[in-house]
Amino acid sequence: MDLELVTVGTELLLGFTIDSNAADIARAVSAAGGRVVRSASVGDDGADIRGAVGDALERSGFVVVTGGLGPTADDITKHAVADLLGVPLVLDESYLRELEERFAKYRRGPFPPSNRSQAEMPRGARVLRNRRGTAPGLVLEDSKGTVVLLPGVPLEMRTMVEEHLVGMIRDRLATESNSPPVTRSMTLRTTGVTESGLVSLLGGVEEALDDVSLAYLPGFEGVDLRLTAWSVPEEEAATLLERAAGLLRPCLGRCCYGMEDDDLAAVVLDELRSRGLTVAVAESCTGGLLGARLTAIPGSSDVFVGGMTTYSNEAKTAALGVPGTVIDDHGAVSEVVVLEMVLGAMRQLDTPAGIAVTGIAGPAGGTAEKPVGTVWIAAAARDRKRAVHQRFPGGREEVRQRSTQAALDLLRLVLLGS
Repeated sequence: MDLELVTVGTELLLGFTIDSNAADIARAVSAAGGRVVRSASVGDDGADIRGAVGDALERSGFVVVTGGLGPTADDITKHAVADLLGVPLVLDESYLRELEERFAKYRRGPFPPSNRSQAEMPRGARVLRNRRGTAPGLVLEDSKGTVVLLPGVPLEMRTMVEEHLVGMIRDRLATESNSPPVTRSMTLRTTGVTESGLVSLLGGVEEALDDVSLAYLPGFEGVDLRLTAWSVPEEEAATLLERAAGLLRPCLGRCCYGMEDDDLAAVVLDELRSRGLTVAVAESCTGGLLGARLTAIPGSSDVFVGGMTTYSNEAKTAALGVPGTVIDDHGAVSEVVVLEMVLGAMRQLDTPAGIAVTGIAGPAGGTAEKPVGTVWIAAAARDRKRAVHQRFPGGREEVRQRSTQAALDLLRLVLLGS
């Protein structure tokens, strides 16, 4: 079952709002066995909305539209689609009463006249209840095909996709086949290796994946490998994906730290927990990001003892005991200093494991010898310790994020004995 998406909102085209709705719908649709074949974004303009929805209907016959269902003047999606399909808007008295009761129940004050427009429905439309907001979803069907209108607020949209759209897709597929095909994906998470480096590691394995496609998805945290089995029977999908993952894992080695939504911080905490170790951190250029990553994981308090953000040279000496002469001789961004930092954090907080980061995040502060993006990272666990030098690309935030991920990975590798 092929369908198209149209996301409505001038804010999407201006770049002020990221279009997360299209991605969320595409994942849900593919999991239900459908396939999104095209996605388009248009502004709050009636002609543009009619054009995008009309073209999509002509191509695929099934269109999902999000956004523009609110009570304000720029919410015109419902009007544009009704005009396209040649149906008038009529007041749904029962839904109007429901809106009025909702406002009274939650003591939102007098019912705003503008919200009355949300009870106006295209004649013949099926109403999809929205338990998280006031804008209902709508299903319009005629000889041209099916249009599903959903609110643009992400939480409302996701809830309605789960409660309404997924069921619609499955019901349609079930009428065509007793075992409708599905599209399933599996993600392997890697870090510490570039996209081109992964291509080299995998060699010719990609050609042996048969009916499973492989996508490389680079980001600050590393490169995710997305395996996808397209339009196969439900019972075959898991087998195909597991086989493909089994071919990739030996090539990836320890640069693969998890699957799906695994967070490297959680993986590191589990490794420490399994060894009965606690950890402390010392940060300079990351300014607390490392501690934040660790404490974002529920239950981290039994492993993570604490951390110190020692941004200035004086703080490195006062809080961590890094000798001032060492900083003077080698500079704050150096192997000697980062090792002193990690040992100082472990000593001060009495932990057998630690991580330390010091670097030049930019945009200023770099030199020919130590340009912006130069970072030293150290990790230690009992009698094992290691320091590595990195040079990260990008702006200040990218350097800080990449440094944090690399620091977590270094401790993971130290714990694994690499």
